[in-house]
Amino acid sequence: MSGIFAEAAVAEKPSPSLSSRWVVLAVICVACYGGYYAFDYIAPLAPLLSRQLHFSDTDIGFLQAVYSFPNIITTLICGVIIDRLGTRKSLAIFGVLIFAGLVITALSPRLGVMAGGRLLVGSGGEALALVANVAVARWFWHANLSMAFGLRASAARLGSFTAEVSPAWAPSAYHYWRWPLLIGVGVGAFCLIGAALYWTLDSRGERRFTLGHTARTTKIPLREVFTFNRSFWLIAAICITFYGCVFPFETFGQKFLIDVHHVSPQTASLLVGMEPFFSLVGMPIFGLLADRIGHRSLLMMFGSLLIVPVFPMLGYSNIPPAIPMAMMGVAFALVPAVMWPALVYVVDKSRLGLANGMLDSVQQLGLVVINLLIGWANDRWLASATNSAGYHAGMWMFTGVAVLAVLFAFALWRVETGPSAHGLETITTRLR
Repeated sequence: MSGIFAEAAVAEKPSPSLSSRWVVLAVICVACYGGYYAFDYIAPLAPLLSRQLHFSDTDIGFLQAVYSFPNIITTLICGVIIDRLGTRKSLAIFGVLIFAGLVITALSPRLGVMAGGRLLVGSGGEALALVANVAVARWFWHANLSMAFGLRASAARLGSFTAEVSPAWAPSAYHYWRWPLLIGVGVGAFCLIGAALYWTLDSRGERRFTLGHTARTTKIPLREVFTFNRSFWLIAAICITFYGCVFPFETFGQKFLIDVHHVSPQTASLLVGMEPFFSLVGMPIFGLLADRIGHRSLLMMFGSLLIVPVFPMLGYSNIPPAIPMAMMGVAFALVPAVMWPALVYVVDKSRLGLANGMLDSVQQLGLVVINLLIGWANDRWLASATNSAGYHAGMWMFTGVAVLAVLFAFALWRVETGPSAHGLETITTRLR
């Protein structure tokens, strides 16, 4: 009889309260802020690395690509780790990896040492983003999911924005290559702080509430990735192509704007910073919109379409670069705000870690290839301040990838309006 009463007590645990959900979201946001700063703080350094350490565009592309390279495999494994260990332990492990990688990156001007640090940052950074997604689903599985994802992403984009515009708010640091890296070490401590606070709050919440994702005690075979449905793989294709435009452009964007549009380094940093700024403001709004109206695949298609004309406008026209950068920023707010929460509707909750890991794994493969390809193209066609036409090949590569994103989004819309739909177009929730 005692076992029956114990089971009844567990079943009667309520859903997480409003205040507890938003406090947990806040500490997740703290960790994500530090993690995304760690990803984006290399891009503003590109002119300095070129000038003081004599890095080529291929070297800079490699330095950013090496962040993504291990995640082709490790994020898939990390997805399994999240499902096995749970969100608390996973967040702590990945936060430590990020911080250690930031320290190593700042130690030496040698490309190999920096790349080793970036390898660690990448292994922890993408995994931390994955566990943050699962943690949000764990606490918001019953209400306001897309809006919560949007707010979590806004904190991440705030980290990116802070990094991208760091030459504007810390200009004195950009007199020497190591100083911005040391700032990165300080901001990386937020990953550790957020992980520690989440551990405390989630432990208490698990005793009081019915939460969504729970660690699985059974073995999770990696072959399960091949059982994901068509909607999942189309979302993965959108992820590769859409992010393949945004993040590699950020890698070279400031150097491109300085060379082609002849703006100052501070202005270039603010222009590229428009992407994460628009995203941090817009993602909660678009998340709330998706919760209210559905039509998630249609929203992804519109956001992908918005990015297609950006690169020809930047490469060939005299339109002020703030206009195409704003368009990219709106797209960068819309598509991720809808794409990541969509996984909750197309896969089983017990496989969210694996699904997020697989999605990020294919994204990282795309980022490695495109970062290296754009760096090679810029060097191959001698892109520079005296040869702005050398950037044209890279701009057309970005445009082609953006068109693919639109086509994949259209294919997803066709699936989700047919008999194999999972509710991406129809499921709605209200703010509560």
